[in-house]
Amino acid sequence: MRGVIRALAVPVWRTLPWRTLGAAGAVGLLIPGLPRLSGAEPTDWVTLLLLRAAALVLALGLAFVLDDPARLGTTPVPTGRAVRTALRVALVAPLAALWWTAVLLLAPGAHRPPAGDVTLEAGAACTLALALAGLAVRHSDDPYPGRPAATVLLAAALLAPLLPPDGWPLFVPVGDPRWDTAHDHWAWLLAAAGAIWLLTLREPLRRPFRRRPPGLRRSG
Repeated sequence: MRGVIRALAVPVWRTLPWRTLGAAGAVGLLIPGLPRLSGAEPTDWVTLLLLRAAALVLALGLAFVLDDPARLGTTPVPTGRAVRTALRVALVAPLAALWWTAVLLLAPGAHRPPAGDVTLEAGAACTLALALAGLAVRHSDDPYPGRPAATVLLAAALLAPLLPPDGWPLFVPVGDPRWDTAHDHWAWLLAAAGAIWLLTLREPLRRPFRRRPPGLRRSG
């Protein structure tokens, strides 16, 4: 197995969507970095919002990790989907971790929220992005599952703050009595998204439905 992974590492690295990931990384660094460049001193609440926005940008970028123009050509290869998908994520994960560390350091120390809690939020959002992309891969032949996955993730991020605050709070400010409860919810969300992502690694029992190109349809 180690030999297979080594043989796949370079080809998989080349097929990763580095332009999309790079753009997301640049935008994500600018979000907490602009106040420093301007000399402004954001409040605790604004700093938390900036970090959450950066985490969302990272998650949206990771939604495209499974994009592979050669997907239909690599479907028959001996290595299973689980190995190929896990390898793509494993190659990107260390860079994402370093990037998130830089984002946290850009936030003013005096106003920075608890790093562990906000990292939990970022981890849950990123895992949800991977789960949505995995579902798109499992249920379609689209070689670009990142687009529908990012759309659903963005819609969820916009709608979640509108949920009743007494129901299942997620986005609460630092110092709110519901902070610990909200992060219990983030932990559950992370676990659920991780479980879904693992399930999407299984090979389907049959190929998803795909329409035939017009030229291949039978006449008469």
